[in-house]
Amino acid sequence: MNTSLSVDVPDALIASYGKPGNATGRAWLAGLPGLVADFLDGWELRLDGPVGHGMASLVLPVICPDGTPAVLKLQPPSEENAGVATGLRAWNGKGVVRLLDYDPDSSTQLLERLDATRPLSSVADDTTALQILAELLARLVAMPAPEGLRHLADIAAAMLDQVPRAVPTLRDPAEQRLVRTCASAVAELMGEPGDRLLHWDLHYDNILAGQREPWLAIDPEPLAGDPGFDLLPALDNRWDEVVATGDVPRAVLRRFDLLTEVLGLDRQRAASWTLGRVLQNALWDIEDGKSALEPAQIAIATALLSRQAFPSP
Repeated sequence: MNTSLSVDVPDALIASYGKPGNATGRAWLAGLPGLVADFLDGWELRLDGPVGHGMASLVLPVICPDGTPAVLKLQPPSEENAGVATGLRAWNGKGVVRLLDYDPDSSTQLLERLDATRPLSSVADDTTALQILAELLARLVAMPAPEGLRHLADIAAAMLDQVPRAVPTLRDPAEQRLVRTCASAVAELMGEPGDRLLHWDLHYDNILAGQREPWLAIDPEPLAGDPGFDLLPALDNRWDEVVATGDVPRAVLRRFDLLTEVLGLDRQRAASWTLGRVLQNALWDIEDGKSALEPAQIAIATALLSRQAFPSP
């Protein structure tokens, strides 16, 4: 083991995993320096720059034994990242970062290195950035989902089970009605959950500049389901710019129309599954102890509902 290696665990990871009640997360943080050293030695990798991180992972630029630049990504095994290797292998680098190696026991990934200094959010014009995202997403969801991934049908059923208990915790009766309307839209589609390979979190900061392709997606949470369930991260992306237009519903629908046109989606169906994502976010917020919905989520749902005919809760 490379015992001389020193890894300072970033504050963001400590905040994510270091809470007193999270014994598993705290254990992972404590073992992280040793885990890094083990993979550097075991995969014969050489550090090649400063350590980076997100809210959920540690990322180290490395050089492979054959001289290939790559990144080593470490994060605790979880339900969310259990299908990452399966999804990345199915895409095989088409529109997405390429997986070079993977350790299933620790969920550690060795990935193609992209330009982390050039996310799609660095493209100033929103229409240009959204077009790039939409074209990438269209390529990703064109892939049938491989076996072994979580399925939208199961996630949707679990959400609908939670609604009766969760909704009364919201303070505003209008927000309660909105969540029930979202649930009704999902219930109408339960028999048609889709079978495409979804990214589940494609926004501007999860697309980086590459060399073999101009832009490539990163950080998927692969899911089998309907492409309409993949639109919301692009709708509430750079939300301050949506607000700055002075006409939030119009800006939301402009984004929604561009996405559905490029992906070739039925807009009623895509709107219903987007309401499903609003429902999912609402349930997550309620689970975290919140008693009000996020304004962006309310605005997106309201904009979609203003155009479409949805069943009443």
